[in-house]
Amino acid sequence: MDRNAKITAIDDWLPQTQCTQCTFPRCHDYAVAVADGNADINQCPPGGDITIRGIAAVLGKIGKPLNPKFGITAPKKIALIDESTCIGCVMCIKACPTDAIMGAAKLMHSVIEQDCTGCELCLEPCPVDCIEMIDQDQTSDYSWRWPDYSPQATAQARNKTNAKILRDKKRSNQKSSEKKLRELRKEKGSDQIKGDIAAVMARMKTKQEQKQE
Repeated sequence: MDRNAKITAIDDWLPQTQCTQCTFPRCHDYAVAVADGNADINQCPPGGDITIRGIAAVLGKIGKPLNPKFGITAPKKIALIDESTCIGCVMCIKACPTDAIMGAAKLMHSVIEQDCTGCELCLEPCPVDCIEMIDQDQTSDYSWRWPDYSPQATAQARNKTNAKILRDKKRSNQKSSEKKLRELRKEKGSDQIKGDIAAVMARMKTKQEQKQE
């Protein structure tokens, strides 16, 4: 099995809570580290023994107990926001890896229950402690690997996380470009920048005309 296939196989054995308990920012990052031998197979508390046995099978290793250093395996809980206390600071929205919290600045926030993975990453940044974790109100799916994480939920969490990472990266690149433009304006002035752009466009036009001849 090549590296990419190994990473995918390991990632498929992670419940995609994106909780960071394994010390890696996202489940996929942990899968990469395990595949490359930079992390052990027993660092995922939400996946517990099921995940450990699955990863061990992928790597041809013998299973081992969950390392308590990273937490304990417990039934999934979901976040609930006390809307009467919420001040609309958006800190929880920024922290949520799957965009499971809706709201806007200075407006009440709410958790989209079916999108919440129970990662608890929204708890710490909340300045008014208006979020608590409550028992998940759904029927466990014993036909799947984990009773608390359905195949649809894990796939959705993975897709939403990847979408947020891509969106944040684009936003970061845009901010970086805007910052560079502001610095150039200070250094050269807007008129000089416009002149430079016009010169580049003129050179490109000349090259295109030469190719057509």
